[in-house]
Amino acid sequence: MSDTGSSRHASSLTLTSVTLVIRDALPADVPDILRLVQALADYEREPDAVEATADDFARALFPAEGTPTTHALVAEHDGAVIGLALWYVTFSTWTGRNGIWLEDLFVDPAHRGVGGGKALLTRLAEICVERDWRRLEWCVLTWNEPSIAFYRSLGSVPKSEWETHRLDGEALLRLGSGTGEPARP
Repeated sequence: MSDTGSSRHASSLTLTSVTLVIRDALPADVPDILRLVQALADYEREPDAVEATADDFARALFPAEGTPTTHALVAEHDGAVIGLALWYVTFSTWTGRNGIWLEDLFVDPAHRGVGGGKALLTRLAEICVERDWRRLEWCVLTWNEPSIAFYRSLGSVPKSEWETHRLDGEALLRLGSGTGEPARP
């Protein structure tokens, strides 16, 4: 497997009486991916924040030419997509190895508690181990205590000494277009 390629792996996990299939997303999954991303935005109290379209996801996940810049795993139950892990490859200058940045993890609320989130994270950890990648990282909103408790139960550790910064919107346009000075803090 290539370090930047898709994991091309499907696995079944039986938890109680529910069988979950964790697999790489397919082009036919794009409407479900967009549906789950919108549901995540609703959950995160940002229902109008999703600008991405099905075409945007198709181009990122399944480009007509070149290598995908983004990857997705889906969790399936009885043939229905119930969960999503959207990720991309990172690089650590300290370890000299790649890793995974988990952009979004979401399981449909009607299907929570059956192991979909854990199965998606387990598969991402397996990809890291298989490829000798050293990190699996993500952000979580500080108010999202159920998710924080879930992540900690798996052994994750918050990196509180780091502060996330973002440049977007008007500030990004000003800095990137050279049309003016960046906004002052």
